[in-house]
Amino acid sequence: MDIKILKDIGKQLLKEIPMLKQKPLSQTALGIGASGDKTFPIDKKAEEIIISGLESSGEPLTVVSEELGIKDIKGGGKKVLVDPIDGSKNAIAGIPFYCASIAVADGDTIGDIELSYIVNLVTGDEFWAEKNKGAFYNGEQIYSQKTTEFYLVAYEVQSPKKDIPRIMSLLSRSMKTRCLGATALDLAHLAYGSISVFVNPSLSRSFDFGGGWLIIKEAGGSFTDIEGNPIERIEISLKKSVSLLASGNENLHKEALKLLKK
Repeated sequence: MDIKILKDIGKQLLKEIPMLKQKPLSQTALGIGASGDKTFPIDKKAEEIIISGLESSGEPLTVVSEELGIKDIKGGGKKVLVDPIDGSKNAIAGIPFYCASIAVADGDTIGDIELSYIVNLVTGDEFWAEKNKGAFYNGEQIYSQKTTEFYLVAYEVQSPKKDIPRIMSLLSRSMKTRCLGATALDLAHLAYGSISVFVNPSLSRSFDFGGGWLIIKEAGGSFTDIEGNPIERIEISLKKSVSLLASGNENLHKEALKLLKK
């Protein structure tokens, strides 16, 4: 598996997904996906494009996808974490901030991820990383924030009433905050240096953050759960398993952890 295969999938997504744009909230759910969330036509179409592209690679793969669940290609092989539309609630609401995320792992844990690709399905911007080879934005190598200033903290929460108080000490320290609604794109922009810290106190699934994890690590950032525990040993699965805290650098991350412990 190489980045060219994933970029070819991205081109097909960008060709077909914009055709599904409709009036806000006009799409009707098709059912419940393997992850337990509602599946909309845009989710299903994106997943079909990604699976078709992976099958055409000719490689034995095991797909772990938000909608389909687990699917073996040619008997199964390397794990491929797929979030066909990350930010699907944005997509169906007509908010132009959503993406597709794909990560390839040669093993069963987050630490085994060796290749990742995130494509913004509105702008066409591509983020990708290969293990020990760096992180890239549209072909240009990128690096996360090097200073310790909390310029912008982005966050995601499942239950605002419960979750926002848990992270308020961190949000209060930031010059600006954003809740953008697409975790993979949040993480990609953190790797790019436009976001200082990303936090999600709710439990996330491996395909929600796997692609962003490698891009951030290769860009020089730090990534743990909100208690500071490493997530490399988190199992790749469909289950919600871990909270998220990512920062542009180690010193910034340490300070974010101190704030969250207050």
